[in-house]
Amino acid sequence: MSRLGNLISGVLAVDPSADAIEFDQTWWTWGDLARIGDAFDAALNTAGVAGAVRIGGLMRNRPEMSAVLLRIISNDRCVVTLNPSLPDEKLAEDIKTLRPPVIVGLARDWERPAVRDAAREIGCLGLQLTTDKAAPIRPVAGLEQVRGDNLRIEPEPAVVIEMLTSGTTGAPKRIPLKMKTLEQSLFDAAVYDNRKADDPPKLRPGISLVNHPYAHISGIFALVNAVAAGRKVTLLERFSVDGWVGAVKRHRLKVAGAPPSALRMILDANVPKEDLSSLIAYRTGTAPLDPDLADEFYERYGVPVLQNYSATEFAGAGAGWTLEDFRRYRTEKRGSVGRINPGIKARIVDPDTGEELPRGEQGLLEILAGHLGDGKNWLRTTDLAVLDADDFLYIKGRADNAIIRGGFKIIPDDVVRAIESHPDVLEAAVVGLADPRLGQVPVAAYLVKSGREALTPDALKDYLRDRLLPYQVPVRLLAVDQLPRTPSMKVSQPELRKLFEEPGA
Repeated sequence: MSRLGNLISGVLAVDPSADAIEFDQTWWTWGDLARIGDAFDAALNTAGVAGAVRIGGLMRNRPEMSAVLLRIISNDRCVVTLNPSLPDEKLAEDIKTLRPPVIVGLARDWERPAVRDAAREIGCLGLQLTTDKAAPIRPVAGLEQVRGDNLRIEPEPAVVIEMLTSGTTGAPKRIPLKMKTLEQSLFDAAVYDNRKADDPPKLRPGISLVNHPYAHISGIFALVNAVAAGRKVTLLERFSVDGWVGAVKRHRLKVAGAPPSALRMILDANVPKEDLSSLIAYRTGTAPLDPDLADEFYERYGVPVLQNYSATEFAGAGAGWTLEDFRRYRTEKRGSVGRINPGIKARIVDPDTGEELPRGEQGLLEILAGHLGDGKNWLRTTDLAVLDADDFLYIKGRADNAIIRGGFKIIPDDVVRAIESHPDVLEAAVVGLADPRLGQVPVAAYLVKSGREALTPDALKDYLRDRLLPYQVPVRLLAVDQLPRTPSMKVSQPELRKLFEEPGA
């Protein structure tokens, strides 16, 4: 068993009767989680499945799935994340492409004919999670055994998670995460709550709010990090303002987090200041954070917004803000995603030559750490960034979603910031469309703040002409009721692009 596996198992065994996960205001104990894990192991043994096999998980934020996820990681198996929010045909295609020997999920997912048919086609073992704590797992009818002869049984060496990226800029891709990467990222994160990596298993006071989806690394990391620390979890299946605020009020949480888009939703909902009075910090990541938005939240609620920078490949954060840094550098380092984490090196390189650039110059970010990649070579990201003399990192946009308009490079984040500076705009998103003459042109969709008069595209375009270079101004602007999002609440660029490509858009 791995170092992380021993820690997780040790925490579950400290006091089996103690509360562990709250869901729908009902508590599940550490013993409940352990019993579900035991039942999962027993179901695998009954079906003759042994060893470090790949387990497909229809990943929903539920206590039952939490228990299975923890057991898979503890026993050095590999979880292959399947996103149940995908349309039936896409989810079925994913199953048939990945061909895991086992798939585990809730009844509502097994009731989807496309899921059952795909599982039967590949011949995998199907396991259903129930709401009965005494009998939490049962085989799916017709999928009681592993029958397929073309299944991918074993994971790549030392891989613990096959994680699907969010797909915000294009088609999602699979990232194999090794145990050493997950372990080190979790142990590095201990610095944020004054833990040590070698602390023995124990239960700690405090409750962690987990609302990021398990189908993405942010959700898995949040759960495993809380369990490794021995903290209780209040779990939301998905983010909502009412659910999030309710959890903060109910438990008087000191720290809670959600994506930057949730900040806008909380502010727009006019949540009373007293409802968030227990918070000393709001942690956020997964998407760019507008500094003006962070300032507005801080000014209204007095709660520091502590951003971090992460990627699926890191299995956690590569940089982030601490409360101490916020108090000292809030104004001086405004707009930074935080300081590079201990144990990680970062540098900025020229995108074309790969030559390292001086501190303060913009280029592509590269990361080096013993638990990333082969631990010896720099890992190049697609993020345009600046690194200052104090190791504070500033993300300026993504090189892979830059729009090249007639030879001029447009970074969508620059255009988004200009649109969102309009007092009537709540949120905006920019994407490039193919153009036969210029190669690409920028287009943008935007949300108008509630209670404000309608902001016409022409009026917004006039506003932008005073704030952007001519080639940066979107050729089309579209007011929408909501922006298309991935399960992690990032704006989906492929779906956004479809809004403009549809006839009559």
